[in-house]
Order: sequence, then C-alpha cells, then structure tokens
Amino acid sequence: MKLLVDSSVWIDYFNGNLTSETDYLDFALGKESILVGDVILGEVLQGFRNDRDFERALQALRLFPQVNLLGATVAIESSRRYRQLRKTGVTVRKTIDCFIATWCILNHVPLLHNDRDFDPFEQQLGLQTLHF
Repeated sequence: MKLLVDSSVWIDYFNGNLTSETDYLDFALGKESILVGDVILGEVLQGFRNDRDFERALQALRLFPQVNLLGATVAIESSRRYRQLRKTGVTVRKTIDCFIATWCILNHVPLLHNDRDFDPFEQQLGLQTLHF
C-alpha cells in the first residue's frame, strides 16, 4: 500500500515522541511504500536547528519515493475543497494542509497524520486516513 506521511508524524518521529502514528510509521518502514511530499519535506526540514541533524534527516527522507504535491490541478482542486468546507462553516487554518489532503484525495493515497486540521477533509470530502 502507498502511504503519504504528514509532517506532523515525521516531526514527532525525528523528535523521538512516541505516538500511535509514529509507532505505525516505525512498523510500516520497509513494509509499505512510504511517500514523501515536497511541501512536507520542506516543513520537516525547516524545523532542524543544527546542520548535522538537518543533513541526517534529509538523507533519511531521500530514501523514500518523492512526490510533487502541488501543481495547477491540485491548486485548483484545493481551492474548490477549501471553498466547499468554508460553505459548511469550516475554515482550513493551513493552506499546505489543504494541498496535502487534496493530493491524497485525487490520488487515492491514505494519509498518516497527527493533525486535527485534516479531520474535515476526512469527514466531509473523503480523505482516507489511518486511525489507531
């Protein structure tokens, strides 16, 4: 199974925070096709304070298939989904999350995350996620 892992999980994983999502990521490594999205890669890497940790994380993340999450199609569809949620009273707080969720929906790829901002995408728009 292909699986996109959100920065919320990667950040916990690199910081050694034990959650059900990081446990699943640890289990899935080598067993599932873990995808790393370009904007997720940027979010994760910008959080490292020293060069050594940055380079180690970059090398580790480069081992996984890289996917471009944003292009014209995703940008347009993302704005449609954002507007659809706004009409129901939900305001998406982070544009990047809207891009990530939309890419997953369009590509039928489940998302492993630890971020409540994805809940409306799952509940109202069909985002596939893993729950523990």
